[in-house]
Amino acid sequence: MADHNKQSYLRRILSRSLAVRVIAFSSFWAIIALVVIATIISALFRQVSERGFDSVLSAYLNNVIGSVGVAEDGGLQGNPNLDDLRFLQPQSGWYWAVEPVTDDLGRALRSPSMAMPIPSPDASRVPFNAGFQRNYKTTGPGGDTIQVVEAELVVGDQGQVARFRVMGNRSELEDEISRFIRTLYGYLALFGIGMVAINVFAILYGLRPLNRVQQALSDIRAGTAQRLAGPFPTEIEALADETNALIDNNRRIVERSRKQVGNLAHSLKTPLAVLMNEGDAVGGERGKLITAQAKALQQQLDHYLQRARAAAQRDSLVFRTPVQASLERMARVMSKLNPSIDLQVELPDEVLVFAGEREDLEEINGNLMENAMKWAAGQVALTLEDGGEPGEGRGLRIVIEDDGPGIPEEQARDAVKRGRRLDETKPGTGLGLAIVADLVEEYGGTLALERSVLGGLKAVVTLPRAEA
Repeated sequence: MADHNKQSYLRRILSRSLAVRVIAFSSFWAIIALVVIATIISALFRQVSERGFDSVLSAYLNNVIGSVGVAEDGGLQGNPNLDDLRFLQPQSGWYWAVEPVTDDLGRALRSPSMAMPIPSPDASRVPFNAGFQRNYKTTGPGGDTIQVVEAELVVGDQGQVARFRVMGNRSELEDEISRFIRTLYGYLALFGIGMVAINVFAILYGLRPLNRVQQALSDIRAGTAQRLAGPFPTEIEALADETNALIDNNRRIVERSRKQVGNLAHSLKTPLAVLMNEGDAVGGERGKLITAQAKALQQQLDHYLQRARAAAQRDSLVFRTPVQASLERMARVMSKLNPSIDLQVELPDEVLVFAGEREDLEEINGNLMENAMKWAAGQVALTLEDGGEPGEGRGLRIVIEDDGPGIPEEQARDAVKRGRRLDETKPGTGLGLAIVADLVEEYGGTLALERSVLGGLKAVVTLPRAEA
């Protein structure tokens, strides 16, 4: 199943790759063009070779016709010299013959290579043309295919008729054409491989600016760069400018949201302080009610301001926080504030980076660590792990455990509700776990409350991870 998923993922990536599409399309048409060229050249070479072969046979036939005549005794005489040793070699596939058609010409004349006569087809099957010539194929004594050029002419004063025949080895011609085609396809294959390789290199080289854009975006996501920097081709420069404008606009929105949150908190801080002071001044049940409601309003305000700030920064392109350094600082502070608690910290060697702002990470860890220290009997464990691949992006996992009383499974869901306190004997507002749950939710992570092997509560937080 895993291999199938990997193959499906690879096919999906390849099908969406611009480079793969361009390379596949250009290579396909290059191969088609080479095949068409090879087919045309092969056909032209065959046509030229066959025409040349027929011309040679016709020239040999004319030579034989000019070299043979009628002797004084009425028989055929002559010794054609065709300047080709193949007419002297037995069963070479190259023959000539002069055979009497009328009975008064005596015996036939044949080349030394022709050990036995080769029959001629009936004129009804292979007719002569207007010049009393015909051209046909047959099988020679050696099993080769031979091409025959034949003519019937009057050779004597008495109207004697003789049949002149010249035969060439057609199999040699076919072998020569086959060798040429194999050589042609071999060279065109090498040329095609070189052309495709050059084409791939040219396309990948031409698309390199897109790789630079991708790397620049990765640097921005990793927090090592603020903008798409570097010279880009004209076709991509507009995209880079628009992306930089989008990044700047995103940064302005985050800063504006942060300022508005700060202004709201500052504007409400004084009225709330006045209300609480007035409640203390009034005294009695009414004063306590005013003070309690003002404090509740302050808590709710802090909670929603924190959540609004996290929502404004979620999916930001620039906020990245190294997790190990933040946890180490948090562990040192908590150890000093709680010297009686044995705090065990386990951090991986691999650098893990939180895809969010430092204050939000410290808010999450601080609330969970403070809660663990408050309820622990004597031991707390802090662990950082690689969270694998939750959803579409990689994650990181923070695990905080204690040896305290823990939370029953049926009450774990109530523990993350705003203002809900499961034990009124401990100081607090009941907002810690609720703030953690809201912040984790805003970043698309998860918060799980489980039973720890130490005996108390085990809080498991999964957060989005950025590349180190």
